[in-house]
Amino acid sequence: MPCRNEDRERPITIGFRVSPETAEAIDRKVALTGMTKQDYIVTQLLEGTVTVTPSPLMYRNLREEMREVCRHLNRLRKGESPSEHLLDTCDLLAEMMYGLRGDVSPSEAETEDSMVKNMGRC
Repeated sequence: MPCRNEDRERPITIGFRVSPETAEAIDRKVALTGMTKQDYIVTQLLEGTVTVTPSPLMYRNLREEMREVCRHLNRLRKGESPSEHLLDTCDLLAEMMYGLRGDVSPSEAETEDSMVKNMGRC
């Protein structure tokens, strides 16, 4: 017999409605973190940042998402313009890869960007 709601550790239910596009974006972010949707949303709301612990599930989801991005990028070579979804996915994957990288040294592109920004007129 299921326990009564009052006896649960978390007896309060919070729900909200979102568009299909927003639901897809949330599901994508949750899948890439390897967390449950509840844990992800609560952590995001209360702490503002989510710490991702690498796991086989997260690795598989990240690999599948990267394959999907590659398929879309291959289409771009044929003259199509990138969708907003693809750009959001690329930003999310770049942010996750940067976070998983571990070191804080700037990339070659970041170094070149800062050199260009700091250039003065002769």
